[in-house]
Amino acid sequence: MQEIANLKKIRVLVGSTNPVKINAAKVAICQIFPETDIECIGIHAPSMVPDQPMTEVETRQGAINRVTYCQSLVNSNDHSAELFVAMEGGVDNFEHGPATFAYIVVATANQVSVGRSALLPLPSCVYRSLAAGEELGDVMDRLFNTKNIKQQGGAIGLLTKGHATRESIYTQALILAMAPLLNPELYQD
Repeated sequence: MQEIANLKKIRVLVGSTNPVKINAAKVAICQIFPETDIECIGIHAPSMVPDQPMTEVETRQGAINRVTYCQSLVNSNDHSAELFVAMEGGVDNFEHGPATFAYIVVATANQVSVGRSALLPLPSCVYRSLAAGEELGDVMDRLFNTKNIKQQGGAIGLLTKGHATRESIYTQALILAMAPLLNPELYQD
């Protein structure tokens, strides 16, 4: 990571074309490297999990798959980048009830870090709709009479009445996931 920190420009491949995810990556990386020009490129990266991941395992795997795909593009010379980022939103039904969250994966060419966002409790009626096969964004659009909320504030923005947003949660989780890359000597096994 030290070699990346010394660059004048860092190119980041984000495993999504969703503007919320791309902007969250840019905001987070800009906070970590404030003197560096950050270029975030969003690309379609398949998660290879259901469109609405219903478990922590599926959600984490989706984020890992997206980063792996981004890395493969560099290996095939289709793209160049110093950092690879993926965010996968999912839900699960925990002991305390259903909740939504995201897994964040950030990687360099030779190091990978996995993190997770905070949990947002979900109403049982929302979880039932998800278990029946709907996607969270569609359910929230229907409940709150919005359109394409997943590319805006997300369920987080709606359920917290704007006190938090999907982007703010992704940004925070990505900054936390960067810790092992920023301190590799402390995270060696």
